[in-house]
Amino acid sequence: MEVLVTNNQNSVVYEKTFENIAVKAINAAALACNAEEPGEVGVMLTDNAYIRELNRVYRGRDYPTDVLSFAMNEKGEDEPDFEPPEQINILGDIVISLEKALEQGGEYGHGIKRELGYLIVHGFLHLMGYDHKTEAQKQLMRQIEEKVLTELNLER
Repeated sequence: MEVLVTNNQNSVVYEKTFENIAVKAINAAALACNAEEPGEVGVMLTDNAYIRELNRVYRGRDYPTDVLSFAMNEKGEDEPDFEPPEQINILGDIVISLEKALEQGGEYGHGIKRELGYLIVHGFLHLMGYDHKTEAQKQLMRQIEEKVLTELNLER
């Protein structure tokens, strides 16, 4: 899986390990949910102000969130048609607030690296069509997330 990581913030000290976590987490999640073909995923690490604006514009919620996923293969009624070149399967983009990841990692007592790994896997599963609107869907996502994070030694 091709993973393109962009650091679009200066609120949290950026570490090269963040990129390594993103690549490993996405590749492990792709295997865990049987992604059929290689693809491309963008990961943008940003701050609370930017993700708040995205959350307001795309979800109508005027507050910073931890992760947003923008799937390219979704076919909702409000989604524009997008046909990527045949040789590239662009799955979409994951946007993560590093400020939120740092805050939540501290709250949960496991640190930013584990929290970042969790948010990346969670966002990737949304790109693959998983959701958590029902309890059964939520449990399935949690099982996959915990399996992947355990494989990556990012347990709680």
